[in-house]
Amino acid sequence: MPELPPGKRQLRPAIDGSVTKRAATAVVRYAELHCHSNFTFLEGASHPDELVARASELGHAALAITDRNSVSGIVRAHVASKEQGLKLLIGAEITPIDSPPVVLWSINRAGYGRLCRLITRGRRNAPKGECRLTLSDVLEHADGLLAGVVLRSHHAPRDEPNVRSTSFQNSTSNSSSARHAERDGYVERLREAFHDRAYLLAELHRGSDDARQLQQWMTDARQISLPLVAANDVHCHVRERQALQDVVTAIRHGCTVAELGERRFPNAERHLKSASEMASLFANCPDAVVRTVEIADRCQFSLDELRYDYPEELCPQGLTPQQHLINLTWRGTKDRYPRGVPDKVRRLIEHELNLIGELNYAAYFLTVWDLVRFARERGILCQGRGSAANSAVCFCLGVTSVDPDRIDVLFERFISKERNEAPDIDVDFEHERREEVLQYIYSKYGRDRSAMTAEFICYRPRSAIRDVGKALGLSLDRVDALAKQVDQRHDTENLANRIREAGLPPESRLGGQLVALVTELLDFPRHLSQHTGGMVLTQSPLCEVVAIENAAMPDRTVIQWDKDDLDALGILKIDVLSLGMLTAIRWCFDLIQRHHNRRLTLATIPSFDHRVFDMVGRADTMGVFQIESRAQMSMLPRLKPHCFYDLVIEVALVRPGPIQGDMVHPYLRRRCGQEPVEYPDERIRAVLEKTLGVPLFQEQAMRLVVVAAGFTPGEADQLRR
Repeated sequence: MPELPPGKRQLRPAIDGSVTKRAATAVVRYAELHCHSNFTFLEGASHPDELVARASELGHAALAITDRNSVSGIVRAHVASKEQGLKLLIGAEITPIDSPPVVLWSINRAGYGRLCRLITRGRRNAPKGECRLTLSDVLEHADGLLAGVVLRSHHAPRDEPNVRSTSFQNSTSNSSSARHAERDGYVERLREAFHDRAYLLAELHRGSDDARQLQQWMTDARQISLPLVAANDVHCHVRERQALQDVVTAIRHGCTVAELGERRFPNAERHLKSASEMASLFANCPDAVVRTVEIADRCQFSLDELRYDYPEELCPQGLTPQQHLINLTWRGTKDRYPRGVPDKVRRLIEHELNLIGELNYAAYFLTVWDLVRFARERGILCQGRGSAANSAVCFCLGVTSVDPDRIDVLFERFISKERNEAPDIDVDFEHERREEVLQYIYSKYGRDRSAMTAEFICYRPRSAIRDVGKALGLSLDRVDALAKQVDQRHDTENLANRIREAGLPPESRLGGQLVALVTELLDFPRHLSQHTGGMVLTQSPLCEVVAIENAAMPDRTVIQWDKDDLDALGILKIDVLSLGMLTAIRWCFDLIQRHHNRRLTLATIPSFDHRVFDMVGRADTMGVFQIESRAQMSMLPRLKPHCFYDLVIEVALVRPGPIQGDMVHPYLRRRCGQEPVEYPDERIRAVLEKTLGVPLFQEQAMRLVVVAAGFTPGEADQLRR
C-alpha cells in the first residue's frame, strides 16, 4: 500500500463494516497499534526489542509501542526497529480519570512533543508512579496526534484502569438514553478536537461472544460516525509468555496467581498475532484490519528526528557558545599558568577547542563550567573526574585539577570524532551540599527544561526468586531460603542446582515453574527510579523531548529515559555527583585556614610531602580515599610510592586489567632493579617510559597504536573500546 502524507486517509470510514473491493482482494497487511511492553511495569511481559523482533518475524507493516502513560520503552524499541527494518509508531495509552482510555499515536514531531507534554502534566499532577489526567487534558494536546478510543469487552480484567467506563454498552447507567447521551457527548468532544484523526479500537480475544461483541462495536461505530480499527491489546510477544504475565500481575496486586480471579486474562490471546489471524478474527469487518495500515501510513514521526538543543543562555549577547568558551578557556590559563602557558599546553588547548567546535559541544562545556562556578562562589568543593581529566580545556575552566603540563593527557580518550558519542563529564560535589547545585539547575532552567535521568530498577536473581516464589504460593520462609542460595549476579546456569540445594527439586512441577519464570523475569524493569546524579538540560522544553515525572524525593523530577536511552539518541547529560571525601577535604581546608592562616584549594595542595609518603609506604592509609582497601594496602609497602604519580600507578596496578594481563610483577621487578627496562623503539620509550616499559593505562594503549600502527587518536579510542 503506498505511503501517504500525514493527515491523508487510505480508506474512507466504511463504518458499517462493508467490504471494499480492494480490501477483499488485496493481500492482508496488518499493523499492531496497541502494545504494552514490560515498561508498563508489572503488566507487559515482553521486552520492547522482543516485541519488535516478533512483529518483524510476523511480517507486520508496523508496530506501535503504547505503554500506559509512558514513553519509557520507546528508545529500546526504536533501536531494535532500525536493526529489524520495521516501522515503529511512537505512542502511549492514556488513561483519563473521567473517560475511557485513549491510545495516541504521533503523526509528526510536534505531535510527539504534545504527547510527552501531556504525559508530563499527568505525572507531575500525581505522586510518583501515578498519572492524573482528564479528557480535557487529552483534547488540549490533540494536534499532531491520532486517537484510538479503547473499546473493551467484558472479558477485560477487573483491575484495568477505567474499566468501568471503557465499554459504552457496558456503562453502569441503567438508562439507555442517559448512556447514549453520555457516549455521544464524549465522542462529540473527541471528534471536535481530533477531527478525522479519531478512531474506535476494537479488540477480540477469542471469547465465547466475539461475534456479538464485534457486531455491537460495528453498531457503535456507525452511530457515532467513527471508523472502527482492529487491535489486540498486546501484553507479550508470544503466547508462551502468558504464564509470566499472570505472575507479574500477581506481583502487582500482592497476591498469588491462584488468588487473582477475574483480575487475570481469561486466556493467552494477548500476544502478537499474524495478519491472517487478525483477518480471521475480524472476518465480518475486514476494513478494521486494513485501517491499521492506514494509521501506520499516517504516522511519519521517528525518534531520529529529535534534535537535542543544549541551553545557550550562558553566552553573552553577540557571542556564540564556541566564542565564549574560547574566551573563558584562555582567561583561565592566566590563573592556571601565571608565568605563561607552556607550549605543550597551548597546543593541547588549540587542538581541543577545534574539536569541540567541530562537534558542536561548546554549550555543554559552558554548562559544566557554570555549575562549577556556582559551587565555588558558594564555597562548595567540587572536582571533575573520569575521562574529563584528559582535557586541558577542563583544567583551564576549573572543572578538573589535573595539570596537562605535568602528565600526559589524550583528549580523544574523552572526545573523538570517530566515537560519535556525547562527552560525559562527571563532577563530584560535597555530599552534604550537592542538593544546592541540583536546585540551582532546576531554578535556572525550569522544571520544563531540566530533570534527572531515570534509572530502571530491574529484577536480579534474588528479587526475581522472591517475587516469583510468592506469586506461585511458596511460603515466606521457603522463599527466603531459596533467595539466599543465589547471589545478585546473573546465575541462571546454576539456578536449578541452587534451588535443589534449598530443598526444592527443579524436576518437580513447582520447581520447574520457578526456574523458568525466574529466568524470564531477570532484567525486567520493576519500577522507575532516579540516577545518582545525571541531569539533562535543553534549550527548548525538555518535556517535549521526553516525559518528566515526580521522583520520590521532594523537589526532584526525573525523565522517563535512562542513560542508555540518552546515549542511543546522542543526548547529553551532566553527572552532578556527591562525594563524602570532598566534604572531609573541605573540613581539612577550613581547619588549616583557621589554625595556620593558609588557604588551600585542590589545585594548590602541595604535591610532595615526605611525611605523607612515608605514611603511605607503611600502608597507614585507613580512611584515605582510593588506597584504603586490603589489596591497595598490601601493594603499598612493595611499591613504596614517593610522588603523586607513583600513587596513580599504584591504584592502576590493583585493577583487573593489569592483574589479568600479567603486568603487576614485571613492573615491580623493574622498579626494584631486578629486571632491565627495555624499549623496542624510541617512539615506544616516549609512551611507556613513565611506567618502566609496562603499559598500565588505557591512554598508553591508545598512544601505542598511534605511534606503532599509524592509528589516528580517534581510531585508537575505538580500539580501546
